[in-house]
Amino acid sequence: MTSRRAARPEAAMRTARYRAGSAAVASPAGPLHRLVDTFGIETVLLAAVDVQGRLKGKEYDAAWLVDRLRSGRLAPEMCGYVIGTDLGMTAPRAGSFSWESGFGDVGLLPDILRARVLPWLPSTAVVLADPVSEGWPHPLAPVTVLAEQQQGLAGVGLTAMVGIETEFVLYSGTARDATAAGWRGLRPAVWDNRDYALDLPTPVREFSRRLRQVLAGAGLPVEAVKGEGAAGQLEVTFPYGEVTAMCEQHVLFKHAAKTTADQRGMAASFMAAPSTGVGSGMHLHVSLHDVDGRPVLAADPEDGTVLSELGEQAVAGLLTVLPDTAPLWAPYVNSYKRLQPHSFAPARFTWGRDNRSCAVRLVGHGRSLRLEVRLPGADANPILALAAVLAGVRHGVEASLKPPPATRGDAYLNREALPVPQCLAEALAAFETSALAGELLDEPVVAHLARVARLDLDHHAARVTDAELERGLTQA
Repeated sequence: MTSRRAARPEAAMRTARYRAGSAAVASPAGPLHRLVDTFGIETVLLAAVDVQGRLKGKEYDAAWLVDRLRSGRLAPEMCGYVIGTDLGMTAPRAGSFSWESGFGDVGLLPDILRARVLPWLPSTAVVLADPVSEGWPHPLAPVTVLAEQQQGLAGVGLTAMVGIETEFVLYSGTARDATAAGWRGLRPAVWDNRDYALDLPTPVREFSRRLRQVLAGAGLPVEAVKGEGAAGQLEVTFPYGEVTAMCEQHVLFKHAAKTTADQRGMAASFMAAPSTGVGSGMHLHVSLHDVDGRPVLAADPEDGTVLSELGEQAVAGLLTVLPDTAPLWAPYVNSYKRLQPHSFAPARFTWGRDNRSCAVRLVGHGRSLRLEVRLPGADANPILALAAVLAGVRHGVEASLKPPPATRGDAYLNREALPVPQCLAEALAAFETSALAGELLDEPVVAHLARVARLDLDHHAARVTDAELERGLTQA
Protein backbone atom coordinates (compact mmCIF):
# COMPACT_ATOMS: atom_id res chain seq x y z
CA MET A 1 0.00 0.00 0.00
CA THR A 2 1.25 3.49 -0.84
CA SER A 3 2.28 5.42 2.25
CA ARG A 4 0.25 8.39 3.45
CA ARG A 5 3.55 10.26 3.37
CA ALA A 6 3.95 9.79 -0.37
CA ALA A 7 2.23 13.10 -1.16
CA ARG A 8 3.25 15.58 1.55
CA PRO A 9 1.42 18.90 0.99
CA GLU A 10 3.63 21.96 0.74
CA ALA A 11 2.28 25.46 1.37
CA ALA A 12 4.46 26.99 -1.36
CA MET A 13 3.22 24.47 -3.92
CA ARG A 14 -0.39 25.20 -2.99
CA THR A 15 0.17 28.94 -3.41
CA ALA A 16 1.86 28.43 -6.79
CA ARG A 17 -1.03 26.26 -8.02
CA TYR A 18 -3.48 28.87 -6.78
CA ARG A 19 -1.82 31.67 -8.73
CA ALA A 20 -1.34 29.59 -11.87
CA GLY A 21 -4.91 29.29 -13.16
CA SER A 22 -6.08 31.71 -15.85
CA ALA A 23 -9.08 30.08 -17.54
CA ALA A 24 -12.45 31.76 -17.07
CA VAL A 25 -14.86 30.14 -14.67
CA ALA A 26 -17.77 28.61 -16.55
CA SER A 27 -19.20 26.60 -13.66
CA PRO A 28 -19.98 27.06 -9.96
CA ALA A 29 -16.91 25.02 -9.03
CA GLY A 30 -13.33 26.15 -9.50
CA PRO A 31 -10.56 28.32 -8.04
CA LEU A 32 -11.85 30.31 -5.11
CA HIS A 33 -10.77 33.77 -6.28
CA ARG A 34 -12.56 33.28 -9.62
CA LEU A 35 -15.80 32.27 -7.92
CA VAL A 36 -15.60 35.30 -5.63
CA ASP A 37 -15.19 37.64 -8.61
CA THR A 38 -17.71 35.92 -10.91
CA PHE A 39 -20.52 35.10 -8.50
CA GLY A 40 -20.18 37.96 -6.02
CA ILE A 41 -19.28 35.65 -3.15
CA GLU A 42 -19.24 37.39 0.23
CA THR A 43 -18.96 34.42 2.62
CA VAL A 44 -16.76 31.33 2.39
CA LEU A 45 -17.30 28.23 4.50
CA LEU A 46 -13.91 26.63 5.14
CA ALA A 47 -14.97 23.15 6.19
CA ALA A 48 -13.77 19.65 6.97
CA VAL A 49 -16.01 16.57 7.12
CA ASP A 50 -16.40 15.09 10.59
CA VAL A 51 -16.84 11.43 11.59
CA GLN A 52 -20.62 11.79 11.20
CA GLY A 53 -20.34 13.13 7.64
CA ARG A 54 -21.19 16.75 8.48
CA LEU A 55 -19.50 19.99 7.44
CA LYS A 56 -17.55 21.55 10.31
CA GLY A 57 -15.52 24.74 10.15
CA LYS A 58 -15.70 28.53 10.11
CA GLU A 59 -17.31 31.27 8.05
CA TYR A 60 -14.83 33.73 6.51
CA ASP A 61 -15.21 37.03 4.76
CA ALA A 62 -14.51 36.08 1.15
CA ALA A 63 -12.21 38.98 0.24
CA TRP A 64 -10.16 38.57 3.43
CA LEU A 65 -9.79 34.82 2.91
CA VAL A 66 -8.74 35.15 -0.74
CA ASP A 67 -6.10 37.71 0.21
CA ARG A 68 -4.66 35.50 2.97
CA LEU A 69 -4.68 32.35 0.87
CA ARG A 70 -3.08 34.09 -2.12
CA SER A 71 -0.25 35.36 0.04
CA GLY A 72 0.22 32.09 1.92
CA ARG A 73 -0.35 33.93 5.21
CA LEU A 74 -3.14 31.66 6.43
CA ALA A 75 -2.59 28.23 7.94
CA PRO A 76 -6.12 27.28 9.03
CA GLU A 77 -6.70 25.01 12.02
CA MET A 78 -9.58 23.72 14.09
CA CYS A 79 -9.94 21.87 17.37
CA GLY A 80 -9.08 18.27 16.64
CA TYR A 81 -12.06 16.99 18.58
CA VAL A 82 -14.18 17.77 15.51
CA ILE A 83 -12.99 14.43 14.09
CA GLY A 84 -13.25 12.65 17.43
CA THR A 85 -16.69 13.33 18.90
CA ASP A 86 -20.20 11.93 18.60
CA LEU A 87 -23.41 13.45 17.17
CA GLY A 88 -23.77 15.77 20.15
CA MET A 89 -20.10 16.84 20.11
CA THR A 90 -19.48 15.01 23.38
CA ALA A 91 -15.93 15.42 24.64
CA PRO A 92 -14.39 12.01 25.41
CA ARG A 93 -12.23 11.55 28.49
CA ALA A 94 -9.38 9.68 26.78
CA GLY A 95 -7.97 9.13 23.33
CA SER A 96 -6.56 11.23 20.54
CA PHE A 97 -9.07 14.08 20.95
CA SER A 98 -10.08 14.20 24.59
CA TRP A 99 -9.68 15.84 27.99
CA GLU A 100 -6.66 13.58 28.42
CA SER A 101 -5.03 14.91 25.26
CA GLY A 102 -5.82 18.55 25.96
CA PHE A 103 -7.90 19.11 22.81
CA GLY A 104 -5.11 20.28 20.53
CA ASP A 105 -5.69 21.64 17.04
CA VAL A 106 -5.37 19.87 13.73
CA GLY A 107 -4.26 21.70 10.62
CA LEU A 108 -6.50 22.06 7.58
CA LEU A 109 -5.33 21.78 3.98
CA PRO A 110 -7.94 23.67 1.90
CA ASP A 111 -8.47 22.66 -1.71
CA ILE A 112 -8.62 26.24 -2.99
CA LEU A 113 -8.75 25.15 -6.63
CA ARG A 114 -12.00 23.26 -6.05
CA ALA A 115 -14.22 25.76 -4.26
CA ARG A 116 -17.96 25.54 -4.92
CA VAL A 117 -20.84 28.02 -4.89
CA LEU A 118 -23.69 27.07 -2.53
CA PRO A 119 -26.88 28.53 -4.04
CA TRP A 120 -28.96 27.51 -1.01
CA LEU A 121 -27.12 30.17 1.02
CA PRO A 122 -26.87 33.81 -0.10
CA SER A 123 -23.55 34.81 -1.73
CA THR A 124 -21.79 31.81 -0.20
CA ALA A 125 -19.18 29.31 -1.36
CA VAL A 126 -17.51 26.37 0.35
CA VAL A 127 -13.88 25.27 0.38
CA LEU A 128 -13.39 21.73 1.66
CA ALA A 129 -10.24 21.03 3.63
CA ASP A 130 -8.48 17.83 4.68
CA PRO A 131 -7.30 17.53 8.30
CA VAL A 132 -3.51 17.29 8.49
CA SER A 133 -0.92 16.68 11.18
CA GLU A 134 2.54 18.19 10.70
CA GLY A 135 1.84 18.45 6.99
CA TRP A 136 0.68 14.85 6.54
CA PRO A 137 -2.92 13.71 6.01
CA HIS A 138 -4.28 13.05 9.49
CA PRO A 139 -4.50 9.24 9.84
CA LEU A 140 -7.79 9.37 11.82
CA ALA A 141 -9.67 11.75 9.51
CA PRO A 142 -12.46 10.04 7.54
CA VAL A 143 -11.07 11.29 4.22
CA THR A 144 -7.71 9.69 5.00
CA VAL A 145 -9.34 6.39 6.00
CA LEU A 146 -11.11 6.30 2.63
CA ALA A 147 -7.99 7.36 0.71
CA GLU A 148 -6.07 4.48 2.27
CA GLN A 149 -8.68 2.01 1.04
CA GLN A 150 -8.64 3.52 -2.44
CA GLN A 151 -4.88 3.10 -2.52
CA GLY A 152 -5.22 -0.46 -1.31
CA LEU A 153 -7.71 -1.21 -4.08
CA ALA A 154 -5.35 0.36 -6.62
CA GLY A 155 -2.70 -2.03 -5.30
CA VAL A 156 -4.71 -4.94 -6.72
CA GLY A 157 -5.23 -3.11 -10.02
CA LEU A 158 -8.76 -1.81 -9.41
CA THR A 159 -10.63 1.46 -9.06
CA ALA A 160 -14.22 1.89 -7.92
CA MET A 161 -17.06 4.11 -9.06
CA VAL A 162 -20.15 4.73 -6.96
CA GLY A 163 -23.68 6.03 -7.20
CA ILE A 164 -25.48 6.93 -3.96
CA GLU A 165 -29.21 6.74 -3.28
CA THR A 166 -30.38 8.24 0.01
CA GLU A 167 -33.77 8.24 1.70
CA PHE A 168 -34.90 10.80 4.26
CA VAL A 169 -38.11 11.91 5.93
CA LEU A 170 -39.50 15.40 5.39
CA TYR A 171 -41.53 16.89 8.25
CA SER A 172 -43.87 19.87 8.52
CA GLY A 173 -42.37 22.19 11.12
CA THR A 174 -38.72 23.05 11.69
CA ALA A 175 -36.14 21.50 13.99
CA ARG A 176 -36.63 24.53 16.27
CA ASP A 177 -40.33 23.66 16.49
CA ALA A 178 -39.45 20.08 17.35
CA THR A 179 -37.04 21.19 20.07
CA ALA A 180 -39.66 23.46 21.60
CA ALA A 181 -42.11 20.55 21.65
CA GLY A 182 -39.63 18.19 23.28
CA TRP A 183 -39.05 16.37 19.98
CA ARG A 184 -42.70 15.34 19.78
CA GLY A 185 -45.46 16.41 17.49
CA LEU A 186 -43.56 16.68 14.21
CA ARG A 187 -45.87 15.57 11.41
CA PRO A 188 -44.55 13.94 8.22
CA ALA A 189 -45.11 16.25 5.26
CA VAL A 190 -46.90 13.36 3.51
CA TRP A 191 -49.35 11.41 5.62
CA ASP A 192 -49.40 8.05 3.81
CA ASN A 193 -47.41 5.73 1.56
CA ARG A 194 -46.59 7.62 -1.65
CA ASP A 195 -43.95 5.28 -3.03
CA TYR A 196 -43.32 6.26 -6.68
CA ALA A 197 -46.32 8.63 -6.46
CA LEU A 198 -46.48 11.62 -8.79
CA ASP A 199 -49.22 13.39 -6.81
CA LEU A 200 -47.18 14.53 -3.82
CA PRO A 201 -48.60 17.46 -1.82
CA THR A 202 -47.70 20.89 -3.14
CA PRO A 203 -45.26 21.82 -0.30
CA VAL A 204 -43.33 18.60 -0.91
CA ARG A 205 -43.23 19.11 -4.68
CA GLU A 206 -42.00 22.67 -4.16
CA PHE A 207 -39.33 21.49 -1.73
CA SER A 208 -38.18 18.85 -4.25
CA ARG A 209 -38.07 21.40 -7.07
CA ARG A 210 -36.10 23.90 -5.00
CA LEU A 211 -33.67 21.23 -3.80
CA ARG A 212 -32.99 20.14 -7.38
CA GLN A 213 -32.52 23.77 -8.43
CA VAL A 214 -29.97 24.66 -5.78
CA LEU A 215 -28.02 21.43 -6.25
CA ALA A 216 -27.89 21.95 -10.02
CA GLY A 217 -26.74 25.51 -9.35
CA ALA A 218 -23.88 24.10 -7.30
CA GLY A 219 -22.88 21.78 -10.16
CA LEU A 220 -24.37 18.75 -8.38
CA PRO A 221 -27.32 17.78 -10.56
CA VAL A 222 -29.76 15.23 -9.18
CA GLU A 223 -30.69 12.20 -11.26
CA ALA A 224 -34.13 11.75 -9.67
CA VAL A 225 -36.29 12.44 -6.63
CA LYS A 226 -39.10 10.05 -5.76
CA GLY A 227 -41.62 9.43 -3.04
CA GLU A 228 -40.77 6.48 -0.81
CA GLY A 229 -42.79 3.96 1.19
CA ALA A 230 -43.04 5.70 4.58
CA ALA A 231 -45.05 8.79 5.37
CA GLY A 232 -43.07 11.87 4.37
CA GLN A 233 -40.20 9.83 2.97
CA LEU A 234 -38.29 10.82 -0.18
CA GLU A 235 -35.35 9.30 -2.02
CA VAL A 236 -32.73 11.26 -3.96
CA THR A 237 -30.50 9.58 -6.54
CA PHE A 238 -27.35 11.08 -8.04
CA PRO A 239 -25.44 10.05 -11.19
CA TYR A 240 -22.51 7.78 -10.42
CA GLY A 241 -18.90 8.91 -10.43
CA GLU A 242 -15.51 8.80 -8.71
CA VAL A 243 -15.70 7.74 -5.07
CA THR A 244 -14.27 10.85 -3.38
CA ALA A 245 -16.29 13.24 -5.53
CA MET A 246 -19.51 11.33 -4.84
CA CYS A 247 -18.89 11.44 -1.10
CA GLU A 248 -18.30 15.20 -1.30
CA GLN A 249 -21.51 15.51 -3.30
CA HIS A 250 -23.47 13.60 -0.67
CA VAL A 251 -22.17 15.72 2.22
CA LEU A 252 -23.17 18.90 0.37
CA PHE A 253 -26.55 17.38 -0.57
CA LYS A 254 -27.42 16.76 3.09
CA HIS A 255 -26.42 20.32 3.94
CA ALA A 256 -28.61 21.60 1.10
CA ALA A 257 -31.58 19.40 2.03
CA LYS A 258 -31.58 20.47 5.67
CA THR A 259 -31.10 24.15 4.81
CA THR A 260 -33.75 24.15 2.08
CA ALA A 261 -36.23 22.39 4.35
CA ASP A 262 -35.65 24.88 7.17
CA GLN A 263 -36.13 27.80 4.78
CA ARG A 264 -39.57 26.40 3.95
CA GLY A 265 -40.68 25.77 7.51
CA MET A 266 -39.86 22.07 7.31
CA ALA A 267 -37.30 19.63 8.66
CA ALA A 268 -35.37 16.91 6.80
CA SER A 269 -34.29 13.96 8.95
CA PHE A 270 -31.61 11.48 7.93
CA MET A 271 -32.06 9.22 10.95
CA ALA A 272 -31.95 5.56 9.99
CA ALA A 273 -35.14 4.91 11.99
CA PRO A 274 -36.90 8.23 12.72
CA SER A 275 -39.94 6.39 14.08
CA THR A 276 -40.97 2.82 14.82
CA GLY A 277 -41.37 0.85 11.62
CA VAL A 278 -39.75 3.50 9.41
CA GLY A 279 -36.31 2.97 7.93
CA SER A 280 -34.27 5.31 5.71
CA GLY A 281 -31.39 3.73 3.84
CA MET A 282 -28.32 4.81 1.92
CA HIS A 283 -27.72 2.43 -0.97
CA LEU A 284 -24.21 2.35 -2.45
CA HIS A 285 -24.07 1.24 -6.10
CA VAL A 286 -20.46 0.17 -6.63
CA SER A 287 -18.78 -0.80 -9.90
CA LEU A 288 -15.18 -1.93 -10.35
CA HIS A 289 -12.76 -1.11 -13.17
CA ASP A 290 -9.27 -2.19 -14.18
CA VAL A 291 -6.28 0.10 -14.74
CA ASP A 292 -7.51 0.83 -18.28
CA GLY A 293 -10.96 1.82 -17.06
CA ARG A 294 -12.70 -1.34 -18.26
CA PRO A 295 -15.53 -2.71 -16.06
CA VAL A 296 -14.60 -6.06 -14.53
CA LEU A 297 -17.64 -7.28 -12.58
CA ALA A 298 -19.41 -9.04 -15.47
CA ALA A 299 -18.16 -12.29 -16.96
CA ASP A 300 -19.44 -10.91 -20.27
CA PRO A 301 -18.77 -7.18 -20.12
CA GLU A 302 -20.96 -6.47 -23.15
CA ASP A 303 -24.30 -7.88 -22.05
CA GLY A 304 -23.78 -10.32 -19.18
CA THR A 305 -25.61 -10.59 -15.88
CA VAL A 306 -23.26 -13.26 -14.48
CA LEU A 307 -20.40 -12.23 -12.21
CA SER A 308 -16.83 -12.68 -13.33
CA GLU A 309 -14.44 -14.55 -11.04
CA LEU A 310 -13.21 -11.20 -9.74
CA GLY A 311 -16.81 -10.12 -9.20
CA GLU A 312 -17.44 -13.21 -7.12
CA GLN A 313 -14.33 -12.45 -5.06
CA ALA A 314 -15.62 -8.92 -4.46
CA VAL A 315 -18.99 -10.20 -3.22
CA ALA A 316 -17.30 -12.76 -0.97
CA GLY A 317 -15.06 -10.06 0.47
CA LEU A 318 -18.03 -7.83 1.25
CA LEU A 319 -19.86 -10.65 3.03
CA THR A 320 -16.69 -11.36 5.04
CA VAL A 321 -15.61 -7.84 5.99
CA LEU A 322 -18.88 -5.93 6.43
CA PRO A 323 -19.99 -8.01 9.46
CA ASP A 324 -16.80 -6.94 11.27
CA THR A 325 -17.00 -3.26 10.31
CA ALA A 326 -20.63 -2.41 11.12
CA PRO A 327 -19.80 0.79 13.09
CA LEU A 328 -18.59 2.30 9.80
CA TRP A 329 -21.95 1.78 8.06
CA ALA A 330 -24.31 1.68 11.08
CA PRO A 331 -22.70 4.06 13.58
CA TYR A 332 -25.44 4.77 16.12
CA VAL A 333 -27.79 3.04 18.54
CA ASN A 334 -30.68 4.08 16.30
CA SER A 335 -29.05 2.62 13.16
CA TYR A 336 -29.88 -0.96 14.14
CA LYS A 337 -33.60 -0.28 14.56
CA ARG A 338 -33.80 -0.03 10.77
CA LEU A 339 -32.26 -3.47 10.13
CA GLN A 340 -35.42 -5.49 10.63
CA PRO A 341 -36.93 -8.46 8.73
CA HIS A 342 -39.24 -7.62 5.82
CA SER A 343 -38.42 -3.92 6.06
CA PHE A 344 -36.51 -3.54 2.76
CA ALA A 345 -33.40 -3.19 4.95
CA PRO A 346 -31.14 -6.26 5.21
CA ALA A 347 -31.38 -8.54 8.22
CA ARG A 348 -28.81 -11.10 7.02
CA PHE A 349 -25.52 -10.94 5.12
CA THR A 350 -26.74 -12.32 1.82
CA TRP A 351 -26.38 -11.53 -1.86
CA GLY A 352 -28.63 -12.12 -4.84
CA ARG A 353 -29.55 -11.09 -8.34
CA ASP A 354 -31.93 -8.08 -8.31
CA ASN A 355 -33.12 -9.07 -4.83
CA ARG A 356 -33.97 -6.18 -2.50
CA SER A 357 -34.15 -8.46 0.53
CA CYS A 358 -30.37 -9.06 0.31
CA ALA A 359 -27.52 -7.09 1.85
CA VAL A 360 -25.70 -7.04 -1.51
CA ARG A 361 -27.90 -6.81 -4.59
CA LEU A 362 -26.44 -7.59 -8.00
CA VAL A 363 -28.11 -5.27 -10.48
CA GLY A 364 -27.62 -4.12 -14.07
CA HIS A 365 -25.93 -6.00 -16.89
CA GLY A 366 -22.76 -5.88 -18.96
CA ARG A 367 -20.84 -2.66 -18.46
CA SER A 368 -23.46 -1.42 -15.98
CA LEU A 369 -23.35 -4.51 -13.76
CA ARG A 370 -22.84 -3.31 -10.21
CA LEU A 371 -23.12 -4.26 -6.56
CA GLU A 372 -25.73 -2.40 -4.55
CA VAL A 373 -24.71 -2.48 -0.89
CA ARG A 374 -27.97 -1.96 1.01
CA LEU A 375 -26.66 -2.14 4.59
CA PRO A 376 -25.91 1.55 5.39
CA GLY A 377 -28.67 3.76 6.71
CA ALA A 378 -29.23 7.37 5.75
CA ASP A 379 -27.39 8.29 8.96
CA ALA A 380 -24.09 6.76 7.79
CA ASN A 381 -21.11 8.83 6.73
CA PRO A 382 -20.63 7.65 3.11
CA ILE A 383 -16.89 8.25 3.43
CA LEU A 384 -16.55 5.62 6.16
CA ALA A 385 -19.22 3.30 4.74
CA LEU A 386 -17.36 3.21 1.41
CA ALA A 387 -14.07 2.68 3.21
CA ALA A 388 -15.56 -0.52 4.67
CA VAL A 389 -16.91 -1.53 1.25
CA LEU A 390 -13.58 -1.01 -0.53
CA ALA A 391 -11.75 -2.85 2.24
CA GLY A 392 -14.11 -5.77 1.71
CA VAL A 393 -13.61 -5.81 -2.04
CA ARG A 394 -9.84 -5.68 -1.69
CA HIS A 395 -9.81 -8.49 0.86
CA GLY A 396 -11.95 -10.68 -1.35
CA VAL A 397 -9.65 -10.18 -4.33
CA GLU A 398 -6.41 -10.57 -2.38
CA ALA A 399 -7.62 -13.76 -0.66
CA SER A 400 -9.38 -15.15 -3.79
CA LEU A 401 -12.53 -15.75 -1.75
CA LYS A 402 -15.60 -17.58 -3.03
CA PRO A 403 -19.10 -16.36 -2.12
CA PRO A 404 -21.93 -18.59 -0.87
CA PRO A 405 -24.71 -19.39 -3.35
CA ALA A 406 -26.82 -16.41 -4.37
CA THR A 407 -30.05 -16.14 -2.40
CA ARG A 408 -33.23 -16.59 -4.41
CA GLY A 409 -36.52 -15.45 -2.97
CA ASP A 410 -36.91 -14.16 0.58
CA ALA A 411 -33.42 -13.55 2.00
CA TYR A 412 -34.89 -12.91 5.44
CA LEU A 413 -35.61 -16.65 5.61
CA ASN A 414 -32.07 -17.72 4.71
CA ARG A 415 -31.07 -19.20 8.07
CA GLU A 416 -27.66 -20.25 6.76
CA ALA A 417 -26.60 -16.62 6.36
CA LEU A 418 -25.10 -14.63 9.21
CA PRO A 419 -27.60 -12.18 10.77
CA VAL A 420 -26.73 -8.50 10.95
CA PRO A 421 -25.89 -7.21 14.44
CA GLN A 422 -28.94 -6.56 16.58
CA CYS A 423 -27.50 -3.50 18.29
CA LEU A 424 -24.51 -1.17 18.37
CA ALA A 425 -23.02 -2.93 21.41
CA GLU A 426 -22.93 -6.23 19.53
CA ALA A 427 -21.47 -4.58 16.43
CA LEU A 428 -18.88 -2.72 18.47
CA ALA A 429 -17.72 -5.88 20.24
CA ALA A 430 -17.14 -7.60 16.89
CA PHE A 431 -15.37 -4.52 15.47
CA GLU A 432 -12.98 -4.05 18.39
CA THR A 433 -11.94 -7.72 18.51
CA SER A 434 -11.69 -8.29 14.76
CA ALA A 435 -8.16 -9.02 13.61
CA LEU A 436 -9.39 -8.54 10.04
CA ALA A 437 -10.73 -5.03 10.73
CA GLY A 438 -7.45 -4.10 12.40
CA GLU A 439 -5.44 -5.45 9.46
CA LEU A 440 -7.51 -3.74 6.77
CA LEU A 441 -8.16 -0.41 8.49
CA ASP A 442 -5.18 -0.18 10.89
CA GLU A 443 -5.52 -0.69 14.63
CA PRO A 444 -5.41 3.05 15.56
CA VAL A 445 -8.32 3.72 13.19
CA VAL A 446 -10.36 0.87 14.70
CA ALA A 447 -9.63 2.11 18.23
CA HIS A 448 -10.56 5.69 17.29
CA LEU A 449 -13.85 4.83 15.57
CA ALA A 450 -14.77 2.40 18.34
CA ARG A 451 -14.21 5.16 20.89
CA VAL A 452 -16.56 7.47 18.96
CA ALA A 453 -19.22 4.72 18.70
CA ARG A 454 -18.98 4.07 22.42
CA LEU A 455 -19.89 7.70 23.09
CA ASP A 456 -23.26 7.06 21.44
CA LEU A 457 -23.74 3.93 23.54
CA ASP A 458 -22.92 5.86 26.71
CA HIS A 459 -25.33 8.64 25.76
CA HIS A 460 -28.28 6.23 25.51
CA ALA A 461 -27.38 3.84 28.31
CA ALA A 462 -28.98 5.72 31.21
CA ARG A 463 -31.80 7.47 29.36
CA VAL A 464 -35.41 6.47 29.96
CA THR A 465 -37.35 6.40 26.69
CA ASP A 466 -41.03 6.87 25.88
CA ALA A 467 -41.18 3.21 24.86
CA GLU A 468 -39.95 2.13 28.29
CA LEU A 469 -42.54 4.29 30.01
CA GLU A 470 -45.34 3.01 27.78
CA ARG A 471 -44.40 -0.59 28.47
CA GLY A 472 -43.47 -0.46 32.11
CA LEU A 473 -44.92 2.56 33.92
CA THR A 474 -48.00 0.71 35.20
CA GLN A 475 -47.08 -2.88 34.43
CA ALA A 476 -43.63 -3.29 36.00
